[in-house]
Amino acid sequence: MSDIDALAALLHRRHSCRAFLPDPLPDATIERIVETAGRVPSWCNAQPWQVTVTRAPETDRLRDALFVRAQSAQPSPDIPFPARYTGPYQDRRRACGWALYQAVGVARGDRAGSAGQMLENFRFFGAPHMALITTEADLGPYGLIDCGAFITAFTLAAEALGVASIPQAAVAGLSGFLHDWFDLPENRQILCGIAFGLKDKDHPANGFRTDRAGLGDILTWSG
Repeated sequence: MSDIDALAALLHRRHSCRAFLPDPLPDATIERIVETAGRVPSWCNAQPWQVTVTRAPETDRLRDALFVRAQSAQPSPDIPFPARYTGPYQDRRRACGWALYQAVGVARGDRAGSAGQMLENFRFFGAPHMALITTEADLGPYGLIDCGAFITAFTLAAEALGVASIPQAAVAGLSGFLHDWFDLPENRQILCGIAFGLKDKDHPANGFRTDRAGLGDILTWSG
């Protein structure tokens, strides 16, 4: 298999896992994922990403505390969430949400059911590990771009090792809580968490896949 075919296969196989087995991963596997992801390019080679990874039983302590907090706190992320979703972005977001709800048996209009599914973000969907990704505030948007590349590479490196993952913006909504929990300085901005571990292949939440925009929707030729 050529390198491009191997990369394409990883990208096609990777998906946002929403149900994990409780089995912890070896430290060496996690270190390999982080080290591999750290090979991505960054502006001026700044490499602004920092990763805090939880092991058991810390993952369980954090998930329990975060779940309680999420039920009463209003989101207040270090980096503002999108102002709105419009046009094709809204369409794709809705299609993803409905596919998930259909997979787990949440009917349209069941607000309690959809809210309950959303709260599973703060349980890390049962994952044994959570990686918190932060960037240097002074680097601004360029640091965010660099960390976005790192997050993508993290998920692909994990997939290559048979490890499932899901980047979670919802976790970043409780940034103040997480700053206190991990004793993070103010200059470290939280982008997201990444829940990861072995996939529960029998869980219905892992039984759907999202579509991708066609080439005609994303490519414009000039000249």
